[in-house]
Amino acid sequence: MFPAKLQTGDQIRVVSPARSLGIISESTRRIAIERLEALGLHVTFGRHAEEENRFHSSAVESRLTDLHEAFEDPDVKGILTTIGGHNSNQLLRDLDYELIRKNPKVLCGYSDITALSNAVLVKTGLVTYSGPHFSTFGMKKGIDYTTAYFKRCLMKSEPFTVSPSHEWSDDSWYLDQENRAFIKNEGFLTISQGKSEGKIVGGNLCTLNLLQGTEFMPELNGAVLFLEDDYLVDANTFDRDLQSLLHLPEAAGIRGIAIGRFQKASEMTPVDIAAIIGSKPELDDLPVIYNVDFGHTTPHLTFPIGGTARLAAGAEDRVTLEIVEH
Repeated sequence: MFPAKLQTGDQIRVVSPARSLGIISESTRRIAIERLEALGLHVTFGRHAEEENRFHSSAVESRLTDLHEAFEDPDVKGILTTIGGHNSNQLLRDLDYELIRKNPKVLCGYSDITALSNAVLVKTGLVTYSGPHFSTFGMKKGIDYTTAYFKRCLMKSEPFTVSPSHEWSDDSWYLDQENRAFIKNEGFLTISQGKSEGKIVGGNLCTLNLLQGTEFMPELNGAVLFLEDDYLVDANTFDRDLQSLLHLPEAAGIRGIAIGRFQKASEMTPVDIAAIIGSKPELDDLPVIYNVDFGHTTPHLTFPIGGTARLAAGAEDRVTLEIVEH
């Protein structure tokens, strides 16, 4: 089930299923609102979006209320999460999935929101979206690629081919909007050659793994995995987290993997990625690519969790990545 695309004049609701809007500066909020309004979208906020506790989050009841009100309100056409965090999975058991099923609409965010996005897909059949947070739109520079693919995925219906960004960044832009460090992009890298098509599953790997053994874990059979992780993850951690996923019985049906760019602090290299993938016979003959523009660096690709991707990874990094259904 695909939600209706966003249109000019639509209202989008900002909610905080993980960390609070209270940690986002007024200047960042102002830029984000202006940027979304330039797309023709009207921004409103959940009643409890700014509530903040000792973990820079809020009570489970407050977060559930804001999500339920956003889905229930007929004037709200899309939902953007404020930012990531660590505790979106606290909400999964008490979400009103029947309410969500009856009121399908765009839900977009990344990182810790992976738990929420995949659970909603599993429990309702509603395709959700890994893409920028509300706070992401508060970035002054280096945002064009992010905005373009947000529009392609959430405001248009046609299939699209994903191209690599020209440059990327991994700086603390929210602390200094003017003095940014941009790095020339190498483009998509082929780790293992092949072609595949399948349902997109994934997001943040360590968060996805929190769903293993629960009723909220998505089906991996027939999936093209989109996986990423943040600066806390190094090669050893990513290796064992991926192996844990591959131990699931249905993992035998995985059709391909697209891996998002790692942050510099992880010290992850393409050589590391190739060694990790090459150590796993479960992935023999599957196409695997790296350095895709999603994850905890910027810019951000928006992609549909539950949509369809087509992947072709050839020699000399000749890669085609298409989002077929979104």
